[in-house]
Amino acid sequence: MNIYRYEQNPLVTPADVKPHRPDFEVIGAFNAGIAEYNGEVIMLLRVAERPISPDPDVVLAPVYNVERGELDLFPVRLDDEDYDFSDPRVIVRKEHAPSFEYLTSLSYLRIARSKDGRHFTIDDKPFVYPSQSLETFGIEDPRITQIGDTYYIYFSAVSPVGIGESLVSTKDFESVTHHGMIFGPDNKDVLIFPERVNGKYYALHRPTTKSCGRPEMWIAESDNLLYWGNHRHLIGLRDGMWDSGRLGGGAVPIKTDRGWLELYHGATKDNRYCMGAVLLDLNDPSKVIARSGSPIMEPEADYEQNGFFGGVVFSCGALVDGDRIRMYYGAADTSMACAELSLSEILNSLEAV
Repeated sequence: MNIYRYEQNPLVTPADVKPHRPDFEVIGAFNAGIAEYNGEVIMLLRVAERPISPDPDVVLAPVYNVERGELDLFPVRLDDEDYDFSDPRVIVRKEHAPSFEYLTSLSYLRIARSKDGRHFTIDDKPFVYPSQSLETFGIEDPRITQIGDTYYIYFSAVSPVGIGESLVSTKDFESVTHHGMIFGPDNKDVLIFPERVNGKYYALHRPTTKSCGRPEMWIAESDNLLYWGNHRHLIGLRDGMWDSGRLGGGAVPIKTDRGWLELYHGATKDNRYCMGAVLLDLNDPSKVIARSGSPIMEPEADYEQNGFFGGVVFSCGALVDGDRIRMYYGAADTSMACAELSLSEILNSLEAV
């Protein structure tokens, strides 16, 4: 697969983002939803901020307090034997493992703008910040689907009761309307198709169950974008392959002459994240036509292999111009980068199923 990584990569790093409050530090600016608006590329960054602890032996866990409209910081000592800190992203109380007690950072959404798609300026203030009871641990990994003049933005909403997918909308990337949670816990990696198919809206999603089943891709239908049903399993994990550990939707599905092309992420059981593709029927997206046998992109560059959580390429948005796909992606759970790929080359690489 021919891949052209931009010379400017990484395009946005944590050092480029000013913390929204002085006692925090930005540790990630990644997994951005992508759109075009008013002649600019909009990169809706997931910004992860961590409280700066005055004591190196204490981690401060941020939790949004809905009643007061501000953050509470809960101290947890690193030498407390009741907790497991082996994953830098979470604080796990051992008696409740593998569920986490807290996150070590709080994520929210901030806009970066660019005229050329390579050089971005970043807004000073958050665009969407936790404000609801189901967002108290933060909001993560947004995607953006444009339908008409409305941009639908949906993201993982994280709280002590689970992770679900919530929806907001905007027409101008200034004001936002909240529509609530559209996929309940535990669910994430939602992708809403950019147009109706035979009168129905379609969405990909990735439920995770604790009884049986694995983290795999499903598809659902809706009449109004708010209430989803007719859920069907779409594609599953493949033992011994690049998507053997977990998988989920990446970029908003791309309409082609051959079908709906979905660029999705897959991870091995040791958490190496790659990007691949699956082709769905134009008139019935629940039918799978073809799929990547090998990844279309793997974490190879230094900024993809090393970071807060290394070995990760994770796209939440792409722009298409003829045969050129500009795939924006999070690198190592740290920064944002972009690579160009050939649409026809991706389609020709897929294996019939």
